[in-house]
Amino acid sequence: MALSPSERGCLAEELWDSNRTGEELEIDRAWAIEVDRRVAEIDAGIGTLIPGEDVIRELRAKYGKRSRRP
Repeated sequence: MALSPSERGCLAEELWDSNRTGEELEIDRAWAIEVDRRVAEIDAGIGTLIPGEDVIRELRAKYGKRSRRP
């Protein structure tokens, strides 16, 4: 392929986005803003990090252990 890896990535992203609804793209933008906000809080020392194992344990306690989907 004549495109560089970076160019191929950009093309793939554009193709992916072209098949998504405006609502889906808006959700992605909202999540990107939320991620930036959370990272800024962590960088500023005011964010709270919770180990993944703790999160899973809390979710299982709240919702019960469910089987994984295939």
